[in-house]
Amino acid sequence: MLVSGRRRLLTALLQAQKWPIQPSRDMRLVQFQAPHLVGPHLGLETGNGGGVINLNAFDPTLPKTMIQFLEQGEVTLSVARRALAAQLPVLPRSEVTFLAPVTRPDKVVCVGMNYVDHCKEQNVPVPKEPIIFSKFASSIVGPYDEVVLPPESQEVDWEVELAVVIGKKGKHIKATDAMAHVAGFTVAHDVSARDWQMRRNGKQWLLGKTFDTFCPLGPALVTKDSVADPHNLKICCRVNGEVVQSSNTKQMVFKTEELIAWVSQFVTFYPGDVILTGTPPGVGVFRKPPVFLKVG
Repeated sequence: MLVSGRRRLLTALLQAQKWPIQPSRDMRLVQFQAPHLVGPHLGLETGNGGGVINLNAFDPTLPKTMIQFLEQGEVTLSVARRALAAQLPVLPRSEVTFLAPVTRPDKVVCVGMNYVDHCKEQNVPVPKEPIIFSKFASSIVGPYDEVVLPPESQEVDWEVELAVVIGKKGKHIKATDAMAHVAGFTVAHDVSARDWQMRRNGKQWLLGKTFDTFCPLGPALVTKDSVADPHNLKICCRVNGEVVQSSNTKQMVFKTEELIAWVSQFVTFYPGDVILTGTPPGVGVFRKPPVFLKVG
């Protein structure tokens, strides 16, 4: 689910007696900041909506960014598993700031018209090949950061998406081998300026998709072993509390394995690369009349 909100005010100190010890069995990797810590840290979210275990406190030798963590592969993942199984202090959710689970990836790959029901709402045929575009990494922000409406656009729209995070470098990856290159999954918001996507810039999608703050991610990178079937997940988006998109990832035209195999024909995937796998129906531009996001 995608829920927007303002960054919460943080208290100056974390009190040890507030820390519940309730680790989740699923591995939900996060990047976070807290008032008593210097710079970003890696952590484990203790369930959806839970607090955070500080992985860097558990093992100070761990890197403090997700990309460096993923680059080390099984070595760092095994440390996170040990932390998940241990009885460790939990930082209250209200006293941490969640960053995007991945920041400054080598690439953000996006897929257009990749839900059967989204194609139906546009009255267009289902693509025979994946439609690939991209966003610049500078568009990534945290899951609860504000989306800034640019003065250059009057038609900013929402698009909830399942995002795949790459964990292992690869080129010309076979579909049967693709999941070996996946670290896990997260939630993405492919914020889109429809005027720039559909009418300006020669109808090339890039500029309309990549304004600053147009790619909220997170909060958690859920490792692939914690997701029974990424292609049978409920996916929805709310605007002002109202559900505007509601579907299931089984509606995806091209599944994760096919997308990785297709894109890796053209580019090398690196740990931390993000693939936004497409959006379901319910976006604002195809409503009658069209509806777009406004300040607040």
